[in-house]
Amino acid sequence: MYGNLLKVDAYGNILVCYHGFRFLKTSEIYNLYPNKFIQHHESRIYILNTLFNLPEAYLLACLIDYFTNSTEYIPGKNGIKNGNIFMSYKSIFEDVRDAIDWVHMRGTLKEETVNNLSKYVARDERLPMLFNRMHEVGKKTFLLTNSEFDYTTKIMSYLFDFPSEKKRDWKEYFDYILVDARKPVFFSGGTTLRQVDTETGALRIGIHVGPLTPGQVYSGGNSDVFTSLIGASGKDVLYIGDHIYGDILKSKKTRGWRTFLVVPELQREVHVWTTKCHLFNKLQDLDVQLGDTYKEMDSSCKDTPDISQLRTAIREVSHELDMSYGILGSTFRSGSRQTFFANQICHYADLYACTFLNLMYYPFSYMFRAPPMLMPHESTVEHEEKSFFSNGEVDELEEEAQEPIRRRSRLENSESSVPHLYAETPNVVTHHHDTDDDEDTDKSAEN
Repeated sequence: MYGNLLKVDAYGNILVCYHGFRFLKTSEIYNLYPNKFIQHHESRIYILNTLFNLPEAYLLACLIDYFTNSTEYIPGKNGIKNGNIFMSYKSIFEDVRDAIDWVHMRGTLKEETVNNLSKYVARDERLPMLFNRMHEVGKKTFLLTNSEFDYTTKIMSYLFDFPSEKKRDWKEYFDYILVDARKPVFFSGGTTLRQVDTETGALRIGIHVGPLTPGQVYSGGNSDVFTSLIGASGKDVLYIGDHIYGDILKSKKTRGWRTFLVVPELQREVHVWTTKCHLFNKLQDLDVQLGDTYKEMDSSCKDTPDISQLRTAIREVSHELDMSYGILGSTFRSGSRQTFFANQICHYADLYACTFLNLMYYPFSYMFRAPPMLMPHESTVEHEEKSFFSNGEVDELEEEAQEPIRRRSRLENSESSVPHLYAETPNVVTHHHDTDDDEDTDKSAEN
């Protein structure tokens, strides 16, 4: 509506706002967005959080900046005007969106790419090595792409062609291959599953039924049919993709697949995080100082402490840390606050890295486990510290803890026709935090 690009946190609070190439001041943001807050599902909001959106975001910024600063146009709150012609920011966005789709669907983008593969496609000799190792331990692999067969063949042939490897057709590295998948539709209704003639690239007449044949290429389909035909579902599948919505979010929410998000920016992020860690440590120290300012105060205090210097210091350190990543700061945070994109990763990606080739450096039996995340009330308590409850409060808490035991004892001694008055205390582990249920666990529980 206003032609702005926003960087927001997990809850919709605006972290950065810029119009064209001009960063808006806090007062300007409040004027357009009350409380500096938006809701992600608003119809006026379009989320740009994939690699495909990078050129789109830059083009939008260029156009908005041009129209805003050109002497031929008069900028307004919702658009720009030239004489009797009014062009809304929404229409500018829609034109850019249509142009991007046209380039991808009907333009020369793919033709230019295959004509200069070394320039546009990054390849790594570890790729065929990783696939060979996966097959050696009995893992099955599949390719699921929205691209048509001809384009897929040219890209994949280039990626797997290395002098150090035995000459093999790229299709031999995959057990199952699906092109023209039309993700994210693939994870809902999908399309008709058909075979592809690998000699001509044309679709064969009729609908494919029966098991999938290794080495055969298929077009379309949907996740229900696919998982049924390969005999794997849910956590049996580790799905690797670079599109947070079309790959990761949809496969996780609709199929329950294990997910691995490829985030190329992570390499730069880790470098900055390592070299500028003192800035984040300084931010944490300032937060501690802020907390200490109020430490000896309660609701009876009438005086308001002066925290202006601390807030200024926090803003300055946050800005210095953000600028270490680039003009818009980190992809994952602004100061100490995580971005909406970072929150999506935490919710839907079981693993994430700058490249999935990092799997080379782990055994295939490895159990990836994230460190425990403390809630605010847990992070404020040091276990080695003495309890901050008074003796009387401790006695009261222990008395409350004993009440369910006394209540249970009274139930045991009462006469009742109800088969079970309470659940029996389990003698085996019932809360499986990090592992999935398996047959051995179930059998031991029964014994």
